[in-house]
Amino acid sequence: MRTVPVRLWLCVEPTDMRCSYDGLAARVRRHLGHNPLSGEGFVFINRRHTQMKVLYMDRGGYVIWMKRLERGRFAGPVSGSAHKAVGLSETEFAALIEGLDIAVKRRRRRWEGVC
Repeated sequence: MRTVPVRLWLCVEPTDMRCSYDGLAARVRRHLGHNPLSGEGFVFINRRHTQMKVLYMDRGGYVIWMKRLERGRFAGPVSGSAHKAVGLSETEFAALIEGLDIAVKRRRRRWEGVC
């Protein structure tokens, strides 16, 4: 039984935080070109970078996880990027929630074994 998304996508454009389930799902479909029913998670940040919403589909329906900062800002990609959404790893998502910069300057090569 899986209750968390398999993959996370960060929407590069600022999002109106008044959007709820259907509004965010429509944004995923129309703006990002993804299927909101896929089980993937979609992260949205407002223009001021003080609020975040995560939308994903669970077995029983849509789930929205929300966080509002009382002080500080979420570090996110600058809008105007060539891509509308950026894939996030679990580590990058955790860093984003903690207020750390998620911009990766250079990825180091790692060993990838065949399992």
